[in-house]
Amino acid sequence: MSYRSVYQRVRDGQARSWALGVLTGAARPKAVRHPLGFVCLPLEREGGEGVCLHLWSDSLKHAESTTSQIHCHSWDLVSHVLYGQVRNVHAVVTDAGPDATHRVFEVVSGADGDRISPTGRTVRHATGLVELFGPGDTYTLSADRFHSSVVPEGGEAATIALGRGRPGSRDLSLGPLGGGGHHVPREHLNAEETALAVRLITARLT
Repeated sequence: MSYRSVYQRVRDGQARSWALGVLTGAARPKAVRHPLGFVCLPLEREGGEGVCLHLWSDSLKHAESTTSQIHCHSWDLVSHVLYGQVRNVHAVVTDAGPDATHRVFEVVSGADGDRISPTGRTVRHATGLVELFGPGDTYTLSADRFHSSVVPEGGEAATIALGRGRPGSRDLSLGPLGGGGHHVPREHLNAEETALAVRLITARLT
């Protein structure tokens, strides 16, 4: 499995069959609770490229963000919606001084979780373009673009997420003005929860 091969499967209209093959194969993917509200099943990461499945479901416990849902990636995103609806909400972020509402935090991810550090940049933000994507839709988002991914309350959705790192970019999140640096461990789903995550996706794809 590679970024290039999965991207080609998505382009060829084979995303659903590819996802089913991965989920029903001999090697069951591990799953973690992501602070942005979804369950992530990381499948491949090599040479600055990554492939994951993302699942939003109220049937599984959510991790809580310590900053906010508004963030930007250090990598270019290609996201394909397998089922459900996903809103890609762009944020217009402007530097601000005394009237700032948020501080920009840098997020450095490692094997043991995320190290979140406040920067000297303070900002305000407003809602920009809101894009709605449904089953079979593929959308892209360039690195360094602040946004949030929103699934309608009570909704269920799953996506294939493809990432390609962009040199010089950083993972950032908007957080409270007075927030300090801290470490957030990634919580792994146990075997029962992982099996449930797999069943939820496969049930919608078959």
